[in-house]
Amino acid sequence: MFQKPNQRLVGQTAIVTGASSGIGKATAIALASEGASVVINYIGNPAGAEEAASLIQENGGQALLAQADVSKEDQVQRMFADAVDAFGTVDILVANAGLQKDAKFIDMTLKDWQFVLDVNLTGQFLCAREAAREFLRRGTRPDVSQSIGKIICMSSVHEIIPWAGHSNYAASKGGVMLLMKSIAQELGGYKIRVNSVAPGAIRTPINRGAWETPQALSSLMRLIPYKRIGETSDIGSTVAWLCSDEADYIHGHTLVVDGGMTLYPGFEDNG
Repeated sequence: MFQKPNQRLVGQTAIVTGASSGIGKATAIALASEGASVVINYIGNPAGAEEAASLIQENGGQALLAQADVSKEDQVQRMFADAVDAFGTVDILVANAGLQKDAKFIDMTLKDWQFVLDVNLTGQFLCAREAAREFLRRGTRPDVSQSIGKIICMSSVHEIIPWAGHSNYAASKGGVMLLMKSIAQELGGYKIRVNSVAPGAIRTPINRGAWETPQALSSLMRLIPYKRIGETSDIGSTVAWLCSDEADYIHGHTLVVDGGMTLYPGFEDNG
């Protein structure tokens, strides 16, 4: 759904990776509702990307489709060049693209390990590097933002919580956490803000098995003190706010959006 706009991002351009479904799609729509022009990155779901773009355009926004594999340096660089050609510059990166390839640790192949790390971690490195380069090339734009650019890394509660059977995914998100903090430390002096958002259990296609049946949902609720599953709009609205000047003094921080999952609810009755 297109949210009621506050117009906090008027005049800015955002690239959202993995924006053809789930959290990425909701984030692209939320940023557009705040006035940003949005580059919708996708790799294998053009219909979902086109749907997001159509919804944005029908509500008066601007959207550009950009097919690119974020784990490939040349494709990331081309995506940023196309965004600059279309909109003049880039002000916001939401490095959201991510995937799972689950297996027991002793059965996990090197190929499956590398595939997840390439997309979830290397992809964020490549996109964040290109964003920082563009911010520094273009310089300040005080008429649109107090910072010269914003980078949002999409992490997970599994940067904190270990996850048996998903060691490649958890390792990638732990890496995202320290990648974000390291580049925040390095880039803050240039007025580039860098943060992460760490979703908990969100109703997306990637984790359909965890919420699709009443039994699965009941089991999931034992892990969430707030007793509801998150919606993609919960993350989209959080990212939109974090990109705005209302959050200008938030830097190098992971904002966990999880209904309390990281409160370790197994200990609510003394363990």
